[in-house]
Amino acid sequence: MTNYWLCVTNEENWNIVRKQKVWGIPERYKGLIRKVRKGDFLVFYVSPKKITGVFQAASEPFEDRKKIFSHKGFEKKEIFPHRIRVEPVLLPEKFVEFDYLIQKLKFIVSKTKWMGYLRRAMVLIPKEDYDLILSTIAKEESSIEIT
Repeated sequence: MTNYWLCVTNEENWNIVRKQKVWGIPERYKGLIRKVRKGDFLVFYVSPKKITGVFQAASEPFEDRKKIFSHKGFEKKEIFPHRIRVEPVLLPEKFVEFDYLIQKLKFIVSKTKWMGYLRRAMVLIPKEDYDLILSTIAKEESSIEIT
C-alpha cells in the first residue's frame, strides 16, 4: 500500500533534497521514517508556508551519518542521519502557498491551530490531501512534470 507524507523542512535543506535526492530527519523522528516504503510519495513543505515539490521514495530507509544537511534553526547540531533516497515527481517553478490549502486539507482538523500539525519532520497524510496538493501544484502553468 502506498502512503503519502508531508515533509517539513527549511529552505537550505529543501535545496539539498532537490539536488542530492535524499531526505533526512533527526534522530528523535527515526520511527516516522522507518514507516516510509519505496514507492511512497513525499510532498515537501518549506517554512514559511509553501509547498515546493513532490518526490517519490526510491529506497527503503537507511542510516547515514555523513553531514550534508544544515542544522540552521535547530536547537542542537543535527545531522539528520535517518534518510531515504528520493526521485522528483513534480517540481513547480512557482511554489504553492500553503495558506490556500489549510482550509481544505483533511489531516488538519483544527484549522486555527494548523501549525501544530507541522511540528514533526514528517506527517502521514490521506491520499485525498495528496491529490488536492498535486492538483493545486499542477494548476500552475509553469510546473515541470518530471515523471
